[in-house]
Amino acid sequence: MAERYDAIVVGGGHNGLTSAAYLAKAGLKVIVLERRSVLGGATLTESPVPGYKFSVASYLVSLLRPQVIRELDLAKHGLQMAPSVGTYTPHWDGYLDRRTDHADTIREIRKWSHRDADNYDDFKQTVTDITRFIRPAVDMPAPDPYGDPKEWLEYAGLAKEFGHLPLRTKGALLDLITGSAYDFLRRWFEGEPLIGTMSASGIIGTFLGIKSPGTGMVFLHHYFGEIDGSFREWALPQGGTGAVAAAIASAAQSFGAITRTDAPVKQVLLRGDKAIGVVLESGEEVYGDTIVSAADAKHTFIDMLPAGSLPTDFETAIRNFKFRGSSAKVNFALDGLPTFTAAPPGNGHLLGTVSISPSPNYMERAYDDAKHGHPSKRPFLDMLIPTMTDPTMAPPGKHVATAFVQYAPHKLAPEHGGWDNIKEQFGDLVVDTISEFAPDFRDKIVGRQIMTPLDLERTIGLTEGNIFQGEILVQQMAFNRPVSGWSRYKTPIRDYWLASSSAHPGGGIMGAPGRLAALEILKSKRGEA
Repeated sequence: MAERYDAIVVGGGHNGLTSAAYLAKAGLKVIVLERRSVLGGATLTESPVPGYKFSVASYLVSLLRPQVIRELDLAKHGLQMAPSVGTYTPHWDGYLDRRTDHADTIREIRKWSHRDADNYDDFKQTVTDITRFIRPAVDMPAPDPYGDPKEWLEYAGLAKEFGHLPLRTKGALLDLITGSAYDFLRRWFEGEPLIGTMSASGIIGTFLGIKSPGTGMVFLHHYFGEIDGSFREWALPQGGTGAVAAAIASAAQSFGAITRTDAPVKQVLLRGDKAIGVVLESGEEVYGDTIVSAADAKHTFIDMLPAGSLPTDFETAIRNFKFRGSSAKVNFALDGLPTFTAAPPGNGHLLGTVSISPSPNYMERAYDDAKHGHPSKRPFLDMLIPTMTDPTMAPPGKHVATAFVQYAPHKLAPEHGGWDNIKEQFGDLVVDTISEFAPDFRDKIVGRQIMTPLDLERTIGLTEGNIFQGEILVQQMAFNRPVSGWSRYKTPIRDYWLASSSAHPGGGIMGAPGRLAALEILKSKRGEA
């Protein structure tokens, strides 16, 4: 007779592994089924160029919840992170180099605008106040406005705190949620490289321009993060982002969870309206009392369930859930560090992020191309050289550079013929963009890996290549994620749960959807939900 589990987790990305760890820690018999030969999902380190390690998709950590780090004791399981020190923005007329040292940052900003330097502290305080207010919502299930009123009790403290916020902070919060990243930043700043760089937080993974309403919400989402209690700090995991998934997997296994790779799930098995197991593409059937999907909403509800399983209105809502992949990744193996034309002495500016976002107009024009189905002729790039802090990712004296690229629309205009036709051309475009500011960059390249939106979809399983498993839009957040009335990880199928970034509070290397889903499942098993 086939072995039976208390919980089957479909998908071995960081959220699936997090759910498995919490369920196993509570004493459940858990198995994780991952379709690829390696765990991690988009939180992945691989070596497509021999001797060089790439963070293939995700590349920085900030949103990973401190509860997950603490409660799973990830440091004991090998997780080490080094801070990403500042952001360097090359410009045609110089550069902006914002470091963690506050006085140095103010001096850098003052080079471009005295007004911006004078306003910078006020901006930081306002955003910090907003973040401190709203951050608890990231660590609680979203209340269902159509469900049990008791769910709102968890938010009573948040509502009380909102009443105590200064009026100007309330106004800024509402502006962020409903407006654009650009308009929000213009309240304080005027300098080209400062606004261009900071507005990038409003478009990452989103098919909108910096001046589009809704990008303020994306901007806010990226400010939830912290490292060691410090807001808006980013870190590089030692060994690449795959080290995050490896640590969580190790924690899950230490609690007794079983992980299986090369085990793609074809369909969820149902008995009436109840999930009872899964069937793998090999034909093997695995049975469990609870099925947890860490796949995105489309895979969870459209691809893995038998046709006709869902209520019509729910299925319609899932089919209307916006993915709209808009970004790509290009990873480089280098035989030396690039030299930027305009940069401070030494290589300190390469310890953090290199942001090719020289002006708001540059950023908005990049979106103009994408609106018509074209990769941006001059794209926004967020580039890191992780070997500056972790030399183990390349041979001695060599380096790795990883470039997040936007815009790269999943749906291309017909004249391109598809991503496979223009993949290498796109990689060359990225090289040209970096080389505009660092002319020797192309000469340093000894290998590269291009991950188009189509590659992210085919290889990692991200629908339309969307890195957040659904866009971070205000209409797709909180109690609307993924479907209004179904935000608390339950689904219309009994004992079938959603624990991916398609659920509240959204995407990024966060672990919150996985953790919160597991806690809700455990409450349900105790008869509390």
